[in-house]
Amino acid sequence: MYRGSPFTRFAKWTSHAAGHPAAFAVAVLIVGAWALTGPIFGFSDTWQLVINTGTTIVTFLMVFLIQNTQNRDSTALQLKLDELIRALEGAHNAMLDLEELEDKELEQIRQRYEELARRARSEMRHGHKDTDVEQVEVGDATSEGDVRRP
Repeated sequence: MYRGSPFTRFAKWTSHAAGHPAAFAVAVLIVGAWALTGPIFGFSDTWQLVINTGTTIVTFLMVFLIQNTQNRDSTALQLKLDELIRALEGAHNAMLDLEELEDKELEQIRQRYEELARRARSEMRHGHKDTDVEQVEVGDATSEGDVRRP
């Protein structure tokens, strides 16, 4: 089912299993059993330490496994989006690696697209279409008035 290193297979399997409703049900049962044993152990410090230690260990390990799976999924999604941009005629190939830009550069591009959206909504209110393709310069070649009609 899964390809890759043993850790990759384990991380995918664990992430999938942890997200299953049965995993939640098992966790509820464990907590319920722990709570029911409270009177038996006199709600002692050791009794409390058992659940605290168990949940801390599970949480600590799950953070790394889920992060590994999320990183892989995020990378795969980014590559799929990059392929769509690359294959779509008229799309800006300069957008392919936006995730590698500095925050300041991303903010500048985001502001340009927000301006495009504002103008499109304004034009729609006046009965115009919003399906025109406007050229948006990105990267070092930007200047004032860099949004222009083809």
